Amino acid sequence: MEEAIAFFQHNPDLQYMDMLLPDMNGILRGKRIPIGSLEKLEKGCYFPVSVFALDINGNTVEEAGLGQDLGEPDHRCVPISGTLMPAASDPERVGQMLLTMLDDDETPLAIEPRNILKRQWEALKAHGIYPVVAVELEFYLIDRERDEDGRIQPPCSPVTQRRDIGAQVYSVDNLNDFDDFLQEVNSVAEQQGLPLDGAVAEAAPGQFEINLRHTDDVLAACDQALALKRLIHGVAERHEMEATFMAKPYPDQAGSGMHIHISIVDEQGNNLFSDAEGDDSPLLLHAVAGMIDLLPSSIALLAPNVNSYRRFQPGMYVPLHASWGHNNRTVALRIPCGDRQDRRIEHRVAGADANPYLVVATVLAALQHGLDNRLQPPPPVVGNGLIVEGDSFPFRMSDALTAFAECDVLKRYLGEEFCHIYYVCKNDELLQFERHVTELELNWILKTT
Repeated sequence: MEEAIAFFQHNPDLQYMDMLLPDMNGILRGKRIPIGSLEKLEKGCYFPVSVFALDINGNTVEEAGLGQDLGEPDHRCVPISGTLMPAASDPERVGQMLLTMLDDDETPLAIEPRNILKRQWEALKAHGIYPVVAVELEFYLIDRERDEDGRIQPPCSPVTQRRDIGAQVYSVDNLNDFDDFLQEVNSVAEQQGLPLDGAVAEAAPGQFEINLRHTDDVLAACDQALALKRLIHGVAERHEMEATFMAKPYPDQAGSGMHIHISIVDEQGNNLFSDAEGDDSPLLLHAVAGMIDLLPSSIALLAPNVNSYRRFQPGMYVPLHASWGHNNRTVALRIPCGDRQDRRIEHRVAGADANPYLVVATVLAALQHGLDNRLQPPPPVVGNGLIVEGDSFPFRMSDALTAFAECDVLKRYLGEEFCHIYYVCKNDELLQFERHVTELELNWILKTT
């Protein structure tokens, strides 16, 4: 409650509070309450447990068993310390904070993605291993107006009033074109206490990457990632644009990813991924091997939507095999250049549409799997990792879900009940999509059969 008192003293004009609960998809569900109901900030509020059986459209997947079969019961949700901040959509009048759901016995709900991540984190810490994590998010800015064919298009530059159809990766000019937007993102992030670490113009028109600084608080890293996504959406709306973290919004442009940088340290803060000579430590090799071993089975978590699989294409700046290498952006697991204390793994597979809690939980589970079994990786890739032989990912959602459902290792680390619910919900989404008759099908087949 002291955190809330200090927050309201610093933001005296607030009128409402958004109470936000991240669902299985990483979508923030919630309630907006008047500031007069302050007791809810301490006692929390109630949501149905079926919020963790919602599909991407917000419909309950009854086959998951969390809805009508249980009578749609409510569970108490309590505020998460450190997540109280102004809302990006209206920072003067509206605040926001994250909630976490409790089970009937007031213990953390086991199937909540944030709690799954918490268990993985605590399991590593129990062995004297402390992860340090940073999240990188790619996204597109999109014009509110569609083109003459009804398709999405990049926004016009507020500076030149031109609409770019090409892009220069790392272009400072592209950053300058959208400087007002980026400056407001930085300003609101500062108000919210989000530790941003720079912006980059990416490889397609209107595509950018904004990074969060590394932290040894794994839960906070993902809390901040969700807050940043909401911030970017809100600021884009104020600038009369749309922002999307969809994995592949344009068929002929690069997709958007969520890259996870991870290292592990001991209680003294020494980097355990580097040995005394500055070379890869045995722990790094075990971690890489665990991640490679579980990559094909975990794609369903890293690529959670039907559209996610369109991102995995040659020539689109995305890895296609379970591979690793040093200072190599064509592999799935990159060991960036740097000194001994900065030795880390960049996990480059997940789409920006994925749930950050589940992505990082999957990375930690794979890391633990490698350490527990002292696994050894294949040789690192030298050169173009997109053309080397190796285990390729499942490039169809149905294949990814089958591999996920059959993986006993993920069930052991993430929880069998969670894995069942996730599979049922995502398989239902896939079936819904496959029942839809598309315009392309009509164009191809309507008059030719």
